[in-house]
Formats: sequence, C-alpha cells, structure tokens
Amino acid sequence: MSGGDGTRRVRAGRRTVEVHRADKVLFPGGGDAKEHTKGDLVDYHRAVAPFMLPHLRGRPLMLERHPDGLDGPTFMQKNTPDHYPEWITRVEVAKEGGTVRHVVCDDTATLLYLADQAAVTLHRWLSRADSVDHPDRLVFDLDPAQDDFDAVREAARLLGELLDELELPSALMTTGSRGLHVIVPLNGRHDFDEVRSFARDVADTLADAHPDRLTTAARKKDRGERLYLDVQRNAYAQTAVAPFTVRPRPGAPVATPVTWDQLDDPELHARRWTIADAVEQARTNPWSGLLNRGRALGPARRRLNALRG
Repeated sequence: MSGGDGTRRVRAGRRTVEVHRADKVLFPGGGDAKEHTKGDLVDYHRAVAPFMLPHLRGRPLMLERHPDGLDGPTFMQKNTPDHYPEWITRVEVAKEGGTVRHVVCDDTATLLYLADQAAVTLHRWLSRADSVDHPDRLVFDLDPAQDDFDAVREAARLLGELLDELELPSALMTTGSRGLHVIVPLNGRHDFDEVRSFARDVADTLADAHPDRLTTAARKKDRGERLYLDVQRNAYAQTAVAPFTVRPRPGAPVATPVTWDQLDDPELHARRWTIADAVEQARTNPWSGLLNRGRALGPARRRLNALRG
C-alpha cells in the first residue's frame, strides 16, 4: 500500500516496512539495460528473501549504499546508525583500536529496510557473529584482467577439478560483475589464518601449473593479461558479495548461484541474471544441500601437500 506522501508500506511477516521515494531511479537504463527503481529493488528482495536469507543470517554485513542511485556517491557502511529500528539485529565485533557494530540480516523485514536505505549490495563476512574468528566459508574470486568470461570459465573448471581431487565440495556463483566465486563450505573449526594459508596454497598450485593463464600476484602490474586467483577475502573482517545480492551496475545484475553443469552453458556470463529473473534461477536450488557439507581442511591439506610434492 502507498501513502499520499509517496511512501509505500510493505508487509514482511509481523512487520510493516516503510519504503520512501519508491519511484526513485537507482539503476539508470541505457543500451540493453532496463531502468530500475528503489521500489523494484524492494520487490526483488521480498521475492528472493526465502533463498537469500539462509546466506545472510547470523553474519555481520557491510552495506554498499547508493542513496542517489548509481550516478551519485557510494557509501560503504559498516557501523549501524542509531536511527535503525531496534528490531534489526546488530553484532559488535572487534577492530583495531575499538569495535564495529554491524547489521545482521535475519529476516525479510530487515532485508526490505536495507533496500529502503538503498543498500544495493550486501557484503557478508565468511564467519558468523557467534564465532567471528572461524569462517565456515572459503572463497576463491576469479577476477579476469579484462571483461573476458571465457578465461573465467576456464579457470573455474581447473579450480573445480583441483578441489575435486582434494575431495572438497564446492559451489559456483556469478558475481554480477566480471567473474565467478568458487565457495567451499567449512566446518568452522579453523581460524582465518589457516583458511587463508590453505586457499593461497591451492591458488598457487593452480597458477604454477598454468603460469601463462593464471596468477596469484596481488599487484595488478604483475598480472599482465592473466586471470587473478584472489584469496584475499579469506581474512578477519573481510567480506564477499552475498548470494542473490544486486550489484551497482546498469540493469541491476545479481550475484547468482549456479550449478557446475551450467558452466558449460554458452549463455552464461557474470551478469547473466538481473533482478528481473534471478528469482527463477533461485527456485531451481542450484546449490541443493551443498553448503551443509562443511569440511575440515586437514585431509585436503594432506592431499594438497602430496600433489605439491
């Protein structure tokens, strides 16, 4: 329902969330890209909530806000403002010289409230608020030198094969930008240093085997045209884009989980889904049960050491 002042009121469970300036254009159109408003973002979040919330619950978030749309300034918000409703969950975590009070998105009402705040992209921690030092996700970010999805597709295949050799389950996600994320579910018993060290050794093993195509060089000038296997997100207080979150690009592309079989689809690319059709992909349950199979890294580490000789 709408108020006479241009405010929409949207039901979410037991709560009603006010959406201000719902007709505000956040994503300008142009070319093949369709224009999308804040109201469109809210409607998308309401539809995708059953699929998105399991990936958000219990995790500190960093919010990427665009209150004046993509053409206006960007705000990367970690601390929760005092004016946020009291029913929104917060978690206080340590940082150098103090603490940060992050938002945690546990329900649909919070998801809609964040959309009203023009929080276009939700970046989540790889650990949960009740165990912030121990991630239960490991993320490889496949970042091409150019907007070259064929290179990303090839790197994902190679990485998937290596993880299979290490007997680790893995999930694949378009980033909504240029690349793919490969995500490994963990049992939450390793600290960030152990996880990042393991991820770096996996990436180095792959880059050493394909030095002309892949690199782990952190400096752009050292990468050339090679695809960067980025493991930097596997650290305390670092974040990765959440599954089903929207990216601040024309057309409102969505970071979307896919199956490994979909990697062979010639239509697949990093911005394949938008807020107009990502819910259809969500309903196919592409990660079906995969992230409940969190693994210890000990056996995989022994297999990796044997491979590295």
